[in-house]
Amino acid sequence: MYNAPLAFPADFDGWRDAARRALTLRIPPEEISFTVGGETPGLFAEELPETAPATAAQPTVPKAFPDLARKLVCYADEDRFVFAYRLLWRLQGEKKLLEIAADPDVLRAAEMEKAVCRDSHKMKAFVRFREIEDAELGRHSVAWFEPFHHTVELTAPFFVRRFAGMVWTILTPERTAHWNGEELAFLPGATRDMAPADDDMEALWLTYYASIFNPARLKVKAMTAEMPKKYWANMPETALVKPLIAGAEAATRRMLETRPSLPSLHSEKLRERRAVTLPRMEKTPELGPGLGTNKAPDTIGEAQEQAAHCRACQLWEPATQTVFGKGPEDAPVIFVGEQPGDQEDIAGEPFVGPAGKVFDQALAAAGIDRSQAYVTNAVKHFKFEPRGKRRIHAKPNTSEISVCRWWLDQERRLVKPKLIVALGATAAQAVLGRSVTIKATRSKLIDLDEKTKLIVTVHPSYLLRLPDEAAKARETKAFRADMALVLQTVPELAVG
Repeated sequence: MYNAPLAFPADFDGWRDAARRALTLRIPPEEISFTVGGETPGLFAEELPETAPATAAQPTVPKAFPDLARKLVCYADEDRFVFAYRLLWRLQGEKKLLEIAADPDVLRAAEMEKAVCRDSHKMKAFVRFREIEDAELGRHSVAWFEPFHHTVELTAPFFVRRFAGMVWTILTPERTAHWNGEELAFLPGATRDMAPADDDMEALWLTYYASIFNPARLKVKAMTAEMPKKYWANMPETALVKPLIAGAEAATRRMLETRPSLPSLHSEKLRERRAVTLPRMEKTPELGPGLGTNKAPDTIGEAQEQAAHCRACQLWEPATQTVFGKGPEDAPVIFVGEQPGDQEDIAGEPFVGPAGKVFDQALAAAGIDRSQAYVTNAVKHFKFEPRGKRRIHAKPNTSEISVCRWWLDQERRLVKPKLIVALGATAAQAVLGRSVTIKATRSKLIDLDEKTKLIVTVHPSYLLRLPDEAAKARETKAFRADMALVLQTVPELAVG
């Protein structure tokens, strides 16, 4: 009996080298064993010779075999190395062995490959990084994961490609993968207590996860099949799963009642009746767009009432209602977004949907009391494209922004803020009357007049759309820094 020592549980390169030597020495599968790390070989096992005879013929294999063998040695079974060698041994005389799907060894190999690929996919899906401050590495992302199979080396290159700009470490019981931004290294295994329990981004992620959870599509068995409970302890969002499932029935009922979709037939008829009694008129700059003989508003309440009848552009027709600004009439700050979304259109209030929750989180992190600020949008009607029963946000054009600017000017005139915060390029365009880029204007105090300044930053929905966790963390930090600048400029916004 010969023994071949391997360095770690999925040492494919070590297995391949040993298998080649054993094959050239004509050692059959039943006379070879493989040991990993400090494992003790059999009592009568001899170490496999380091070199093979110079005259020995080199083994040949089908093109698909090396990739298959790489996955076979990752399978969590003690005989995986011997089994892979047995396939290699048989392929020397049975060249088309892998094409015989009914062969017991080929069938088992296919099942092992499928299990390893599935485990690798689970690792890609369920690894959750948390940031720590490291004395040597600075901001460093760490994750804990417990794979079923020995898939760390197989899967780590995916994380290198996905998070190339991060410094990260994935801890598992047997192996640790570490990427320093330039080189991927594999280290000994770790314990769960070596991984951080949470980080600053976790609250934002939980807010987003709860916002996108759709109870109407909930299938508990399918969810637990795709997301085994073994991984739940590693993912912060699983703390929300039980309460979300428990409240799914009530949430579905609320969704059906509010129907965030196309307006009902009743709403359409009501809108047509209002169109007859309030015919559309040309824009009158002194009095407001589409208001006929109405005078300019003296209060925010009066402006809101007038805006409810605005017909200056076509956006009022498909929208449920005008969504005007909300907040104290003497607020020191006006936050200006782009336009109301689906939930805002239904509720009639600005920033109450998923982006609004991210906005609230950022204000809270900066110590800003939202109730002391006036929050509005550049465009007061929801612009969307219908897709089945859903309404998908559509960006307002320059004409629509320009027409609706009259209402924003009235809000500025009546509130008289010290500071205006433009959330996104559309809001900045509405405030300044010209197109600007976020990159050129962000985080700067811009003088609008003697009493009012402007700060331009991103819209909270931009943070929700970022697919890359590193970019999301970076941009969230920058957005919160902008909110801190708001508080620094207008200290009376502070909570309490």
